[in-house]
This record gives sequence, C-alpha cells and structure tokens, in this order.
Amino acid sequence: MSTTSLPVRNPDSAPRALRTGMALATTVAIFYTLCAVVWLAAPGPFLHFMNGLFHGMDFSALMRPAPFSWAGFLEAVVVLSVWAFLAGSFFGWLRWRLGR
Repeated sequence: MSTTSLPVRNPDSAPRALRTGMALATTVAIFYTLCAVVWLAAPGPFLHFMNGLFHGMDFSALMRPAPFSWAGFLEAVVVLSVWAFLAGSFFGWLRWRLGR
C-alpha cells in the first residue's frame, strides 16, 4: 500500500506551524469565553472598560436588549477559533520560512 504526500524539506515545519495555530486558536477561545463571562456578570462596567480600551469610542449604541444566546456564543467561538488557527498556522509557517 502506497501513500502520496507532498514533498517537505523539513518534516518538522508543518507540525510546528500547526502547533502554533492550535495554541493561538485555544488562546482566542479561552479569552473570548472569559470576555463573555465578564459581560454576563457586569455589562455596565465591562462596557465602560471597553470604551476606555478603545480610546473613548462609545460602544453603548451597540447594546440592545437581547437574552444571552448559547448558539450565538458557540458560533462566535468557532469562527474566531478557526480564524485564529489559520492565522497562527500561517504565522508559524512564515516564521519557519523566514528563519531559514
């Protein structure tokens, strides 16, 4: 039984890039979850913090009275994690390529 694989100069490069992507995706998912928990616990102070974090931008116009949605939360975590995995993997690959 034969397998077909792409030629790779350094077989360690792909796993390193994927590990970087996985680390970034996990970090983003954890911090997004913490952000959502803080928002649920204290929306007013959190909004004030976000306004200050973004140099005084007023995010109060974005607030709307809506119940927390697990589906919306999970969708956002998945989208952000996939994006972070792709960005982190690309970063890991590019770092390896530039470091040669």
